[in-house]
Amino acid sequence: MIALEETIEVSRPVEHCFRYISDFRTTLEWDPTVLEADKTTDGSIDVGTRFALRCKAGPVTVSLEYVIEELTPFHCIVLSGKGRFFDVRDIITLEDMGRGVTRITYIAQFSYRFGLEHLARQQTAGLKKMGRASVQGLARALADDNPTPTASRDTAKRDEHLPGALSCFTRFGYRRGRSRWAPMSTDMTGKHVVLTGANSGLGAAAAVSLLEAGATLTVVIRNPANTDAMQAHFTRTAGRPADFVELADLSLLSDVNELSDRLLAEDRPIDVLINNAGALFNDFAVTSEGIEQSVALLLLSPWRMTERLLPLLEHHDSPARVINVVSGGMYTQRLDCDHLIMPEGTYNGAIAYARAKRALTVLTELWAEEWQTKRVVVNSMHPGWADTPGVQSALPGFRRITQTVLRSSEEGADTIVWLARAREAADISGKLFLDREPRTTHLRKSTKEPPGARANLLPWLRATYAALSIEGNS
Repeated sequence: MIALEETIEVSRPVEHCFRYISDFRTTLEWDPTVLEADKTTDGSIDVGTRFALRCKAGPVTVSLEYVIEELTPFHCIVLSGKGRFFDVRDIITLEDMGRGVTRITYIAQFSYRFGLEHLARQQTAGLKKMGRASVQGLARALADDNPTPTASRDTAKRDEHLPGALSCFTRFGYRRGRSRWAPMSTDMTGKHVVLTGANSGLGAAAAVSLLEAGATLTVVIRNPANTDAMQAHFTRTAGRPADFVELADLSLLSDVNELSDRLLAEDRPIDVLINNAGALFNDFAVTSEGIEQSVALLLLSPWRMTERLLPLLEHHDSPARVINVVSGGMYTQRLDCDHLIMPEGTYNGAIAYARAKRALTVLTELWAEEWQTKRVVVNSMHPGWADTPGVQSALPGFRRITQTVLRSSEEGADTIVWLARAREAADISGKLFLDREPRTTHLRKSTKEPPGARANLLPWLRATYAALSIEGNS
């Protein structure tokens, strides 16, 4: 057996370190030999949780199946890994040194098959160097001092041309972006997140990740019949259900008002508000309040809810965050308040959707300017081309053409989670993100709105809301 041992001290509470390390998927962020890391069992991290890793071993790659053998909060983590050529036992101990400092000792014990131990012993120096690099990577990850996010040179160049930008929307664009990501070790325990549209697709994927990160999660869904199945999914995959479930049809502004009233009455501060609820309506319809349903759900609803909940977002020790989920489709449209509401005779669902998302992107920028002194950062994101239930039902032709390059819901939702969780995501406001990078909001000059259109958006929203048939509207 060959044993490696390294010790580091980091300025992080022992609880944060323990939670980060025990989810062995994070090795992808700090161990340079790891190429892929996935959790292969459902539920919360515990004894018996399994992980599949693919690692570099010199000129070849090896697969390892890890299982947690011991998990003693917040002191010890023991994992055993099995591969074709060797087994490894990782023993990680954590010691609270006081004043927010944690000492971490990492021991890796290798047992080789097929008579390879003699060869491995000849490479001991290289193995020790590899182990040292891994633990130093862990120290950097736990430092959680990533710089303010900027677009890479490659991203900026791709955004200069439409084909290059569109290539970033695919799952290959996601993988390319992932290769540049900094670790995300920020702990969300005690952070209250409100997420709309959590029942499926991007919302459900984001909810699972936020629950795994320790957030206190309030989800908003429309249909009460979906509650039990949704909570069962969260419990099965993340190990626990959402903490609070609110019911509201967000295409109805009266429901938005009632939901906001309930949340304000509970007086539970909101650290992160994620405006994700949405749908693409191929057929024209007007809500019972007298407004075309795309504009109601995709634009008026997040505008009204966010402004009503602003008192719960203000006055945090660290900036609260608002995340507006938009769509790459908005790149095809220009903000024009006179044409945001499409009449029945010329209605096109995809265009109505894209126009509303363009307006929400501009609204994000306006809020960022207006709320600079309120310690509230607001950003938008688009998920690229993700294979969500909404795409499957509303855009079957598009899906048929692009299905070989579509992202998973989890890949599409990643930037939602990053904007909600990463410490450095609070350093920037008023930007559009894809794959954890700020992106251009226009791919064609023809979609750039004149200053007058931007200035007219908030008055248009207020006037349109005031004209709705809502009892007691004001």
